[in-house]
Amino acid sequence: MPHLVLLYSPDLERDADMGGLCRALADCMLEQRDDAGRQVFPTGGTRVLAYPAAHAAIADGQGDYGFLYANLRMGAGRSPAVHQQVGEALLAVLRGHLDALLERRPIGVTLQIDESPGQVFDAKHSSLHPLFSKNS
Repeated sequence: MPHLVLLYSPDLERDADMGGLCRALADCMLEQRDDAGRQVFPTGGTRVLAYPAAHAAIADGQGDYGFLYANLRMGAGRSPAVHQQVGEALLAVLRGHLDALLERRPIGVTLQIDESPGQVFDAKHSSLHPLFSKNS
């Protein structure tokens, strides 16, 4: 973890580089540092996943409406200041990639950040983390 999941109306793919957006969001997450200068998110655990919604009903259905919902889920333990910093940084990336499109048509963009303090099971099995353990 952290995992940032994007769910969006499929029509956004014709006007937005979703793969490029994923990479930019992941890079943004990896750039985040806490007050002590430590990397906020482990490199090997950082994921950005994007899925077009197979079915969606948006607003009143009378226009060329679209949406992008972004949910960042991370483990507990980061400060409220880090939550705010990460949220603002991710929102800036989303806006940088989508604001021109929002000027042309109505699109709702939502970013939510959730912590998972009450996990009842959290298992990890990865050959990615060892690649980055010296840098994180």
